[in-house]
Amino acid sequence: MNHVSTEPAVPVVSDEFAGVDTVDFYGGKPLLGSVDVRGAKNLVTKAMVAALLADQPSVLGNVPRISDVAVVRGLLEAHAVLVTDSASGELTLDPRGVKSAHFAEIDAHAGSSRIPILFCGPLLHQLGEAFIPDLGGCRIGDRPINFHLDALRAFGAELEKSHEGISLRAPRRLTGAQVDLPYPSVGATEQVLLTAVRAAGVTELRNAAIEPEITDLIAILQKMGAIISVETDRTILIEGVDSLSGYRHTAIFDRSETASWAAAALATRGTIFVRGARQQELMTFLNVYRKVGGEFTVTDDGIEFRHPGSALQPVVIETDVHPGFMTDWQQPMVVALTQAEGVSIVHETVYENRFGFTDALIDMGANITVHKEGIASITRRVPRRPLEQAAVITGPTPLHGATVRVPDLRGGFSHVIAAVAADGQSTVENVGIISRGYEHLLPKLAGLGASFEPRVG
Repeated sequence: MNHVSTEPAVPVVSDEFAGVDTVDFYGGKPLLGSVDVRGAKNLVTKAMVAALLADQPSVLGNVPRISDVAVVRGLLEAHAVLVTDSASGELTLDPRGVKSAHFAEIDAHAGSSRIPILFCGPLLHQLGEAFIPDLGGCRIGDRPINFHLDALRAFGAELEKSHEGISLRAPRRLTGAQVDLPYPSVGATEQVLLTAVRAAGVTELRNAAIEPEITDLIAILQKMGAIISVETDRTILIEGVDSLSGYRHTAIFDRSETASWAAAALATRGTIFVRGARQQELMTFLNVYRKVGGEFTVTDDGIEFRHPGSALQPVVIETDVHPGFMTDWQQPMVVALTQAEGVSIVHETVYENRFGFTDALIDMGANITVHKEGIASITRRVPRRPLEQAAVITGPTPLHGATVRVPDLRGGFSHVIAAVAADGQSTVENVGIISRGYEHLLPKLAGLGASFEPRVG
């Protein structure tokens, strides 16, 4: 078992799942050891798009070897951006030959990714036109793009919809606008930033997302020559400039992967040192982790996460935009909460369909009830939102082996961790999805002592 190489490779895309759709796990052992986390998926892919705005090459460091990076690379290369990489995790992106791409090329490279929508602003500035095919993504909610389209119209873009997708034109230079987001959407905030930096005049963005990945993107744009001020009350002011230069930047660490490994330590009664993790961007998560009973030690190199060796405690979690509890954190944490003594409640207020992964946990012995209309409570801090849901987890419940199918990225990691924690053999199908956001997942699990065998062919 564990016939998986742990040698590092060029950080373009992991091929560990090549020909592998199913993995058999033999659970019941604690995960012990260390893992490395590199740049955040939610920053790296956007930083790659930002390179389109420049008139010189950019260099992005700490790039993870995940399939979402390969998707964006393919889209950039379809637009004649020269992308080169190094074994150390650096990408060099040269946009000086950028040109329009054929629909078939965009559609082929985009696949189920929703990243093409963020190409619109940079391409409108560089070429005066852009095209995006129908958008996919993980099946965790509708994730409407109307916020993006409304913002692009506000800058002066002209849109035309067809059965293939959306064509955009900028007959003249885009102009600054006042954009009021009805919800602090991360994607829409990124759209405004990537469009406003080269628009004529000043853009005022209200109700913006302020996630650490957004702050890191702003830092990149400032390195390129942008003028961006982050005001109070989620307001961002962007003064447009005529041109931008390339950047050199090291991406922020991946908060979602870090929290996933932390939850894995709890679920398997293990100890995992996450090298590259930082405390500041994880404070909300660490507070909840401590309330559950988890122990952690912060060092200059990373954070060690430990099961306490005693009973885990139930908690109430409300997901929210930053600085709240990140929605990507709740799925792996739910696996850990199946082992807490008592009743935990997770209110999901960001996406309306993110508890589908719990069906597999129930098949493995968990006691989870999903309330599709949510649960009202006078103790709630996050206001109730349309389409929110809640999960009630009663524990502890021993997990046993089962056959489960990965539904989405974070749910997939949760299934894997449940399989590692469960007694007996579990078969996890459709595991390739996990490579969208987790670098070297199988080698990392092998290094932590997990027993598994990929099925090839």
